[in-house]
Amino acid sequence: MLSPRNRMRRSADFDLTMRKGRRAGRDALTVVLFVPRQHRDERDEAQPPRVGFIVSKAVGGAVVRKRVQRRLRHLMRDRIASLSAGSLLVVRAKPASALLGYDALATQLDSALSAVARPRGRSAGRSRTPRGAATANVPAAGERPSQ
Repeated sequence: MLSPRNRMRRSADFDLTMRKGRRAGRDALTVVLFVPRQHRDERDEAQPPRVGFIVSKAVGGAVVRKRVQRRLRHLMRDRIASLSAGSLLVVRAKPASALLGYDALATQLDSALSAVARPRGRSAGRSRTPRGAATANVPAAGERPSQ
C-alpha cells in the first residue's frame, strides 16, 4: 500500500500538476510529473513526493476501476523512491489499462516514468534542420535534380 504521506489528495495539487507538469503517454496510461521550483535544486526531505491517480468511468465499472487503481497504487509504492522530494505525479488510467495484466501495466508505467523523468533538451532527441535551410542533396522547389 502507498503510504498516506505519499498520496495526493488536494484538487489544487492535481490541477497544478496537470497544468504545469511534463507528460508521457502510453497505450494504457498517461503520467504527468511536476517538480516545484523550490525543490528542483535542493532535496527537501520535509516534503515527500506525492502521487495521485485518475481512473475515470471510461475505464470500466466500479469494480474494474478500483482494481486498476489498486494495481497502479501498488506499482507506484515500489517506484516512489525514484521521484525527487516534493515532486507531484499524476497517473491517469486509460480504458486499455483494464485489459492489461499486472506485468504489462508495470512495463508501461516504467516506460512512461523514465520518459517523463528524462531531462529536456535537444540533445536527447534528433537534431532538426532550421526552417528554410536547404539540405545539400535536396533540390529547391522547381529545380531538377542534378545527376
